[in-house]
Amino acid sequence: MIRKNLITLFLFCALLFNARAQSLYFPPLSGSNWDTISPSTLGWCLNYLDTLDNLLLNTYTKGFILLKDGKIAYEKYYGTFTVDSLWYWASAGKTLTAFTVGMAQEQGFLSINDTASKYLGTGWTNCPANKEDLITIRNQLTMTSGLDDNVPDSDCTVDTCLNYLADAGTRWAYHNAPYTLLQNVIDNATGNFYSYFNNNLRNRIGMDGFWLPVAYNSVYYSKTRSMARYGLLILNNGIWNADTLMHNTAYFNAMVNTSQTLNPSYGYLWWLNGKSSYMIPGLQFQFNGSIIPNAPNDMICALGKNDQKIHVVPSQNLVLVRMGNPAYNNQLVPLVLDNEVWAVLNNVFCSSTGILPSNELAMHLRVYPNPADDILNIELPANNNKAFTVQLCDATGRKLIERNTIDNFNMNVSDLSAGCYYLKATTENFSGYYKVVIKK
Repeated sequence: MIRKNLITLFLFCALLFNARAQSLYFPPLSGSNWDTISPSTLGWCLNYLDTLDNLLLNTYTKGFILLKDGKIAYEKYYGTFTVDSLWYWASAGKTLTAFTVGMAQEQGFLSINDTASKYLGTGWTNCPANKEDLITIRNQLTMTSGLDDNVPDSDCTVDTCLNYLADAGTRWAYHNAPYTLLQNVIDNATGNFYSYFNNNLRNRIGMDGFWLPVAYNSVYYSKTRSMARYGLLILNNGIWNADTLMHNTAYFNAMVNTSQTLNPSYGYLWWLNGKSSYMIPGLQFQFNGSIIPNAPNDMICALGKNDQKIHVVPSQNLVLVRMGNPAYNNQLVPLVLDNEVWAVLNNVFCSSTGILPSNELAMHLRVYPNPADDILNIELPANNNKAFTVQLCDATGRKLIERNTIDNFNMNVSDLSAGCYYLKATTENFSGYYKVVIKK
């Protein structure tokens, strides 16, 4: 009886999966044709699309795409950037490498439980031999190599830059060098990383683009639509139309779920929303809550320097892509723009959880002087009779100052370092974000 019930459950799940897969559209592998769907057909609140457009324009976006069920629902390009322009993925490209590792494992070229030394040779680090032997491909995928990221150049892949700090698997740190060497692992396992990637991933989903060596790194460049193609592949669990690129569902599921206990918001080089806590590059500190609070909890993200990003939302059959220059700063994994975009998107989608976008809040909330030196003056909307919770947060979303009030007030920021921050104001019916610059 138990076995019969399990079979029934399996068949039911399979039917659900096939139904979802059949509901997705996939563009042709060649050419520029890509079906579109009108936001009005989707029942979106069209009056907020101008708000979205203004936010993207004012945050130095070059290309932006929203896919709904695989079709283009919203596509914008700014300045001289066009549908045919190339741009870099930065660390969002790490996820391409993660997927390629999974294919290589499935085809028997490697196992993620293998030591990195098997493919990189002994002495690829400056660690004692017994400590180097602890580092596996899985550790490279999960940022748990234990190598010291607090070195003059954390991108440096030379052995003298790769020093022991902790046993592999006991410390999470966003460290580019061990990741970058994954491409050397694949290169030695398959014969040529670039050819293997092109033949097994890029060409099979109709992407364009190329890997470009930049100092110690290898950075992927492509058109914005190629980024969207990859997001669609991930949305459909590694299957492009009728072509299954990754049969190993165990690897795929591990890639897009929590990969270790140190940073719940990290999979195999993918960032995960909706977890209990997260860590960010450069800090050994856990922040409570989701990395992007305004976004759906099931969203997974490819995030790169200067706000290169792919958001994949299975619950909404949605893919979001953004290419461009940094919105506010040049952090390795910036998150402020993500949260601002989703603040607007929740209204675009007419969501019951929608919040007032930042530029509309600015019409009601006055913050000055901005940039500020020591004191930030906060003026609440005129005739306000509802309590506001006002929080000043850093670029990672960490709360620094909080005040609950119905009155105007002054905020002392003299102890804060120069840089970009954001003010979050929440009241009974809405919340929103306001960029603040502190100078010294």
